[in-house]
Amino acid sequence: MRYFDIKKWLWLAGVLYTFLRGYTFYTRREGEAAVGCALLCAICIYQFIRRLCTLYYLHMTMKRIDKLSGRAFERYLTVQFRHLGYRVKLTSYSHDYGADLVLRKWGKKTVVQAKRYERNVGIAAVQEVVGSIAYYKADNAMVVTNSNFTKSARNLAHRNEVELWGRKEIQKKFHIK
Repeated sequence: MRYFDIKKWLWLAGVLYTFLRGYTFYTRREGEAAVGCALLCAICIYQFIRRLCTLYYLHMTMKRIDKLSGRAFERYLTVQFRHLGYRVKLTSYSHDYGADLVLRKWGKKTVVQAKRYERNVGIAAVQEVVGSIAYYKADNAMVVTNSNFTKSARNLAHRNEVELWGRKEIQKKFHIK
């Protein structure tokens, strides 16, 4: 049995045990203990669902990634970058000043512009992320897409030292099939 399967069943057994203990406290009219068990159950269930969502994003295929909405693609990247060891902050959906994610690792701050496109990403995405460097006081910038980049976008990115991760790069870095 895989490690996650064992961990999943232990979590489930713990939640079930806590729920039954809470029910026992409830039937004995021990309110504080019952409430404590209910809160513990709620926290455990929340963590379990959060872990399942993380695993869902970590094991996505390119076909599923191509069907995500723009905001879902940003959440997908958040999970993937956390898995790579970055501390990730997802910016607000509007008024993000050209950055969708702010990454931190090894004392460096990187701003990321995420583009889930069906066609090639153009120069505007690179311009947006270049503008966000000063606002977020970042050291680096990158544009990540499920697609590819136009020649003008690659040229501007090269001049401004913006890292570009296209379809092939995210498949390699995130181990996507």
